[in-house]
Amino acid sequence: MESVIARVLRTSKTIAVVGLSPKPERPSHEVAHYLQAQGYRIVPINPGVHGKLLLGEMCFASLREAAAALAPRGIQIDLVDCFRQSEEIPAIAQDAIAIGARALWMQKGVRNDEAARQAEAAGLVVVQDLCTKIEHRRLHAND
Repeated sequence: MESVIARVLRTSKTIAVVGLSPKPERPSHEVAHYLQAQGYRIVPINPGVHGKLLLGEMCFASLREAAAALAPRGIQIDLVDCFRQSEEIPAIAQDAIAIGARALWMQKGVRNDEAARQAEAAGLVVVQDLCTKIEHRRLHAND
């Protein structure tokens, strides 16, 4: 699994953060800010903040809306990072498949085996119940 995680983090350039909160004290905001500081492009997904800037990036209501807006500029969402409850993951996984994302990542405490199976069957790499920030730091501890 470690080599899979390393490959996902190494090859991803654009990360859609589903459930990105505008509140700096929330884990989704902290993780997205960290990833952005590491050079990743962050695409905020949160229907409650749609049309506003989060971390300097336009926030979209859905993955499909984000992908449609970014595609004409040649931007592809590589990784979908989920800060939503486990029962919400199947719909997110379907959207990740539809937009051609390469990976679906469920944050610490988030797992949905059925959605993971569907995403894997569609060719996506799936990571469950792990934090992107923690894993990135762990992999780059000696850099």
